[in-house]
Amino acid sequence: MPAPRLTGGVRKRNARPTDMLDLPHPGPRLSGRRHGGWALEARELLRLGVPLAATQLAQMIILATDTAMLGHYSKDALAAAALGNTIYFLAWLLGSGLPFAVSPVIAHIQGEHATATRQRDRRPVRAAVRMGLWSVAIATPPLWLFLLFTRDILLALGENPHLAAGAAIFTSAIMAGLPFALGFQVLRSFSTALSRPLPSLVVMVLAILFNAVGDYGLIFGHFGLPQLGIMGAGLASAGSNLFSFAVMLAIMLTAKGLKDYRILHRLGRLHAATLAELFRLGLPIGMTMVFEVSLFNGATLAMGAFGTASIAAHQIAITIPSLTFMVPLGIGLAATVRVGMAAGAGDLKAARRAGFTAIGLGAAFMFMTAILILSFPRAIASLWLPDVAANNDVLALAVRFLYVAAAFQIADGMQVAASLSLRGLKDARMPMWLAGASYWLAGAPMCALLGFGLHMQGFGIWLGLAFGLFVAAALLTTRFVLLSKHPVAMEQ
Repeated sequence: MPAPRLTGGVRKRNARPTDMLDLPHPGPRLSGRRHGGWALEARELLRLGVPLAATQLAQMIILATDTAMLGHYSKDALAAAALGNTIYFLAWLLGSGLPFAVSPVIAHIQGEHATATRQRDRRPVRAAVRMGLWSVAIATPPLWLFLLFTRDILLALGENPHLAAGAAIFTSAIMAGLPFALGFQVLRSFSTALSRPLPSLVVMVLAILFNAVGDYGLIFGHFGLPQLGIMGAGLASAGSNLFSFAVMLAIMLTAKGLKDYRILHRLGRLHAATLAELFRLGLPIGMTMVFEVSLFNGATLAMGAFGTASIAAHQIAITIPSLTFMVPLGIGLAATVRVGMAAGAGDLKAARRAGFTAIGLGAAFMFMTAILILSFPRAIASLWLPDVAANNDVLALAVRFLYVAAAFQIADGMQVAASLSLRGLKDARMPMWLAGASYWLAGAPMCALLGFGLHMQGFGIWLGLAFGLFVAAALLTTRFVLLSKHPVAMEQ
């Protein structure tokens, strides 16, 4: 995440298309010892973080495309796919910690090389990517097994049998793309750790088009393809994952500055120490994300107890912080690299500066979005639902929820930046426990107390979510302050 900098050069004329995705990479520079280091660090975080945030937004556009297409096909297909996507997303979260762990591992290696007098050795980086792909191959079969029980899981949760059956059809199709979705994250982590965020952004933009064409063809039966409805949506998403992985791999193997790592060289060779490190970091990373996402998913389910208006208002209001969250998330992903490179180079001052800068940038951006939300809550809600008399009940609730969203914006930006800065220090286990405590020992009980115990209904649920995020921000930021000051306390 924080510290070192990859300085740029002059782009050559007549550069190949793949070269345009490459940022010159002579070696990292640590800003911690430099005059004006805070400004330099902010520039580097934004240079890396803005494309990463755009990549996250592109992934949301793909999901929105699926939703829009299925909504025009049938409301039952839309509802079933939403349930199926919830189960699939849980499987993706459980598996994605391993690919995400590749980034801090490589960042530490890059930081170590930045201070070495000998020529840079690419073998440790190649081993990290290779074992990242191995970890995907190892994790995929149990995740597939989990997805095969989609219908049973949803029935156990009390969902409609007809919708549960449709959701199972959806997951049976989309699960084919799961290993490619996780493999893409491995390659993205590799590229990001080398401070090259553009390849993944370019790939995701192409994937938006590929997925839209696939949805249109396979859901509705256009372009000479069969009309498969909800299964077509799953197949289109799986195909999009395969497409993303294939294009990203092609870039990694041909782009200047990336192809030199020969990431597929000796792919079948085990590097046990690196694989073990990826599992040690990756499993807690995955569980950390599950703790947070499951609380918000649980809140959505809880809204069903308060009627249709509450559910609709919740869906409108939750979309706003989901969008604004992408920017501090991108900054946080950049912080993993910057902090990791600094920590690998042994420059603790640079690591702290990078982490604090990321937390500050995340909080500053979310402060601006909070002001915007507070100023125009009804106008924002009306972007999703027309402001007419028939919708007054939903819009009134959405406005109340948006006031709470504005209140927790800063905490949300701080907690994700702090969490991902800790990831740069290879600190994963304790943040997992802190996230679990914040969301499920603090946030969830507060949701239940205010929403049901004190009969505040949906507004109480939202206050509980805010409380969980405030606790997470306080605990994770404190953890980074203490851990970056005393590196001997870091997990080994």
